[in-house]
Amino acid sequence: MFLLYLDILSSIRQRFGQMVEEQFGVRVEQPALGFPPNADLGDVSITACFELAKQLRQPPRKIAESVAARLLPLPGVERVSVAGPGFLNLYLDRAALAASLFELRTTGNDVATDGGGGKVLVEHTSINPNKAAHVGHLRNSVLGDTFARLLRFAGRDVEVQNYIDNTGVQVADVVVGFVYLESKGVGEVRALIGDPTVRFDYYCWDLYARVTQAYEQDPALVARRLETLKAIEEGHGTVAEMGELISTAIVRLHLQTGLRLGIRYDLLVQESEILRLDFWKYAFELLKQRGALRFEVSGKNRGCWVMNLGGAADPLGGREAEEASDEESRESDVKIIVRSNGTVTYVGKDIAYHLWKFGLLGRDFGYERFYTYPGGHQLWRTTTDVDSEDSRSGAPSFGRASAAYAVIDTRQSYLQRVVAAAFHELGYHEQAEHLHHFAYEVVNLSLAAAESLGIAPSESDRQRAYVEVSGRRGLGVKADDLIDAVIEKALAEVRERQMTSDASEQEAYARMVGVAALRYFLLKFTRRSTIAFDFKDALAFEGETGPYLQYSVVRARSIFRKASTDRGDGPGADSESQAPEGAPPVESLRSFLEGEAGRDFWELIVFAAQLEMTVQQAVAAEEPAILAKYAFRLAQSFSNFYQKHRVIAEPDLARRACLFFLVRVASETLISTLDLLGIEVPQHM
Repeated sequence: MFLLYLDILSSIRQRFGQMVEEQFGVRVEQPALGFPPNADLGDVSITACFELAKQLRQPPRKIAESVAARLLPLPGVERVSVAGPGFLNLYLDRAALAASLFELRTTGNDVATDGGGGKVLVEHTSINPNKAAHVGHLRNSVLGDTFARLLRFAGRDVEVQNYIDNTGVQVADVVVGFVYLESKGVGEVRALIGDPTVRFDYYCWDLYARVTQAYEQDPALVARRLETLKAIEEGHGTVAEMGELISTAIVRLHLQTGLRLGIRYDLLVQESEILRLDFWKYAFELLKQRGALRFEVSGKNRGCWVMNLGGAADPLGGREAEEASDEESRESDVKIIVRSNGTVTYVGKDIAYHLWKFGLLGRDFGYERFYTYPGGHQLWRTTTDVDSEDSRSGAPSFGRASAAYAVIDTRQSYLQRVVAAAFHELGYHEQAEHLHHFAYEVVNLSLAAAESLGIAPSESDRQRAYVEVSGRRGLGVKADDLIDAVIEKALAEVRERQMTSDASEQEAYARMVGVAALRYFLLKFTRRSTIAFDFKDALAFEGETGPYLQYSVVRARSIFRKASTDRGDGPGADSESQAPEGAPPVESLRSFLEGEAGRDFWELIVFAAQLEMTVQQAVAAEEPAILAKYAFRLAQSFSNFYQKHRVIAEPDLARRACLFFLVRVASETLISTLDLLGIEVPQHM
């Protein structure tokens, strides 16, 4: 059984509460734990006795002494003492914790820090399948992928979905472009998709921007847009066929872009099935039966079905209402769910989708195998054929989640609140509480980045120090262009540092280093922070960057590699120069970690032991940046150790074994942390 630092702290809190209740008959909240300023005073401290003193009308020191007398035994705690006017200080069994941590990290049996609670569904990426992905989409994907990794590490059953809006207005816009601007038919679009000289998603990127401009110049084209949208939603005719052809081709390209960053999914949920399998129809009837919708017979929303959002169900309120956009403010009382022409708005289809996520529709999709990732992981896609062979014989049980996270940028916060309000209107209050909008701010361009791309920042841009990305204007960094740029830069670094002379290895190392640089850049900022993307910052190889974290692991590996190849000159040098395989004896560890000399070593052990606790904090706060910051601090801590101590040159064999032990614990913890961040480590740097 592993002795986790997280579990030790939890046991201390629980035991304190138990002792206070037994001795004083008072039930207390589990106490906050502190850390004494001097290691001689202990490793963990409790100050709750000062708060209890008022309630019990006793001196805090007397309370602390009474609790301390019965606090032990506790797993991982060696002794307890009372200091000053009532501080309760605990000394951990450092050697036992260190040995257990070594076993945990080196056996690869990382344990769950939470677990249970049913399936957690994480929906992320969800790019409109009408053009190439851009840098903002990468932030969504990297955040969602990392959060799913964190949940799995915490012991949760996780299902990752990518929602494909293949019947939305953006797809309709590209169809309008092909049909009315370029006079292309289905066959010509199919040939364009199959042309190896054409990047189809890039082609559609430019076409989408042209269509947007054309709408402003030709109002009649807007009517064509609505006709096209309705035809795509209904799934009839060549227009719908073209929409399906375009969206599927773009999705396949999006998958390849995501895979370059190690991003994978379990299921693609297509909006077309939500409509054609009557998911929306069922949800629509349910909303009407519960009185959540009303049909407008007059006013600006005449002919529309709208949702009541007044009173307690109002998704906007207080300060957030004051900060809402004008459009949101106008719609704060009602939200259009079905337009007057019969088409369903995005939020209407989203309500149906979220009801399915929790198993509240009483019906299911058909499923088909869509793509097999390298390594064999199967990606599925929804289909209208509920009795397909794949559905009957091999499809997993999708949906039926106990909690659902939707990774969508903050500009969609209003619509996500509408979905939650619909759940409350339907009486699904518990599910509404477990419906999480994993919101994040958008990615813009720094002025330098914009200028390097040939974009002239406006005066208002210069006042903000960034340029807003706009897909409609065709303004932004395409995701694949950005990935290519960081890998190209990384390749130059690989060659300059002479990491390897093998050309294929150089390419592989460049990919690992480039992906690390990009993923860490997108993760180190809290998700509520707006990122002004800058090539120089993202591609830096020193400081708080992904490559710096990789280099810390490579440094540790070099110690073991040098130990295995450095044979020495004298008799017996071979065996002495080898790095020990296992942990040193507990008594050696105990003396190694004691006193002033062992303080730095113990601090590194405690830091490495906090991975599970950090994951728990990141999950609870829904903030991957917490783990990113932890990784950087751990790498810094190991770097300080590396600079101060010469492991291989240590003449005392017992001490040398303990130093190797520390290197192993720190490096294996870093590797596990980087894996959660989606970062691979090359053999050399």
